[in-house]
Amino acid sequence: MDRRRTVAIALSVLLVLAGCTASDPATWRAVAAAPDTTSSPAGHTASPSAKPVPNEKPAVLASPSPIPLPPLLGPNGLHGPHGSMSRTGSNAVALTFDDGPGRYTNQILDVLKQYGVHATFCIIGEQVKAQAAVIKRIVREGHTLCNHTWSHDEKLRTRSPLQIASELSRTNDAIRAIVPGARIEYFRNPGGEFSPLTMSIAARMGMRSLYWSVDPDDWKEPGTGAIISNVMSHTHSGSIVLMHDGGGNQAQTVAALRTILPALKSRYQLVPLPTVVEPAS
Repeated sequence: MDRRRTVAIALSVLLVLAGCTASDPATWRAVAAAPDTTSSPAGHTASPSAKPVPNEKPAVLASPSPIPLPPLLGPNGLHGPHGSMSRTGSNAVALTFDDGPGRYTNQILDVLKQYGVHATFCIIGEQVKAQAAVIKRIVREGHTLCNHTWSHDEKLRTRSPLQIASELSRTNDAIRAIVPGARIEYFRNPGGEFSPLTMSIAARMGMRSLYWSVDPDDWKEPGTGAIISNVMSHTHSGSIVLMHDGGGNQAQTVAALRTILPALKSRYQLVPLPTVVEPAS
């Protein structure tokens, strides 16, 4: 996605959330003038010498459509923060893996393939190029892709619309540079720290915000047995399970999956998310 399109998405979302119209020049000028610090690592300030290109104007959407957001909490607790998706919407269970691709992703793919299970992988954009073969394998073997931002910025909700849009668009672009036309239908905010702004920008890019209902904290390395016990005791019909294939030592996760997968398969249908998604109410 080019910069002009990224700016247009950020601009249109800000207008909708602010309750403005396209004829409000003050708002358009304020957003258009916002500095783009997305090339700097999270938590760092852009160089003072960086200046916007004076002749570059953002593409303007003449009349941005309202972006419907689900209620803060849906009926029966079906929604996560700000209406993000925390259940599959059916009796099926979905497994999701965050913070990859990394050195354990292939091992997790091997175990998933062994048991005939498809899952959802939430991808960090800056890791994609070095793991191109893994990205191709995830897609080739029928798993679902989810955008987990470019730099895993856990303070994403505090960033400007342009910074948020850049984090998401750079990730999608990196994935599609490896797998042209790849479907990326979900966005998971790092740490689950969603906001109406991050969710709206993701929605403009065709992605639904994905939370979870089961979290065994596998990234903390609590022990293989603890991961198994947590997942098996908390998973029910419709659960979305959060685990990790990157971000640290995930050897315990790999080991736990060898018990979790056959046990869950004996009780539930395990699915990749797009097969169970229904429009948000």
